[in-house]
Amino acid sequence: MIKKEANNKARQRRHLRVRKNVSGTKEVPRLNVYRSNNGIYAQVINDVDGKTLTSSSNLELKIKNGGNIEAAKAVGKDIAEKCLKLKIKKVVFDRGGYQYHGRVSALADAAREAGLEF
Repeated sequence: MIKKEANNKARQRRHLRVRKNVSGTKEVPRLNVYRSNNGIYAQVINDVDGKTLTSSSNLELKIKNGGNIEAAKAVGKDIAEKCLKLKIKKVVFDRGGYQYHGRVSALADAAREAGLEF
């Protein structure tokens, strides 16, 4: 249990390091990713106003096992479609302190294929 807490604190430090350079505006919001063992979540955030513009997750899409690449692809496609409905074409990607690999990479690639630019 102690190792999990240490890993999460290290991830949070990495996330703060990324957030120093990545910020979302009204024109180009931030696409944030959070992943857990059982799920993956994405939010599009306007940091200037401090508002979440849209979000998606495996829970919202009724995908039981959100801890796999297929769920990440579905969430990426869904978040891109929601952004395009809101006339958001460009975002900055915030990997949330996670390695750009596996589910995080799959979500980003699916969002790009569905029409988002970053």
